[in-house]
Amino acid sequence: IKEDPEIQVNSSIVSKAKDNYKIDKNDINILLGIGGSGHTKRVPSKIFLSFIDKITKVKKCKFFLATGKNVEEQIILKEILESKYMDKCISLDNLTIKETLPIIKNCDASICNDSSFSHLSAALGIKTITLMADTPLIYGNYSSKMFPIIPDGETNVGHNTFGKDKINPEKILKKLLEILV
Repeated sequence: IKEDPEIQVNSSIVSKAKDNYKIDKNDINILLGIGGSGHTKRVPSKIFLSFIDKITKVKKCKFFLATGKNVEEQIILKEILESKYMDKCISLDNLTIKETLPIIKNCDASICNDSSFSHLSAALGIKTITLMADTPLIYGNYSSKMFPIIPDGETNVGHNTFGKDKINPEKILKKLLEILV
């Protein structure tokens, strides 16, 4: 029996988050899981920014930035928040997981490093693009809600792939547009 992991969130809490964060269903609401458990798994901000640039040329979007308090993660967060896209981004790093779950549940898609947020969003039923920079592929494709992207030039991915700089923003865009149909 193959079943996807599932997290349930009370619908009234999801609705309240939608109101509190002004989540407009006419926008494409995207969780960006920019953190990660190790520096080799954290895709640089320039790749996320390139993706944001590409998608905002074709779709109206709002981005929810999920990360931890690690110094390197905060640098990635700051670089995105200080970009020309700051008005399209909301940082979630000061929220608890409990507060973050209903926001994620309101998203149309999730794009995450192989991190806790990729697993949470997929378990919430959100189509999740997993950026597989330096971990085995099974970590990012065990759910039917997960759609892995591996580094350019690689045919497989695992520990010590060191591919965070080779994640292609164009591939992320193509996959997102494909799964949103």
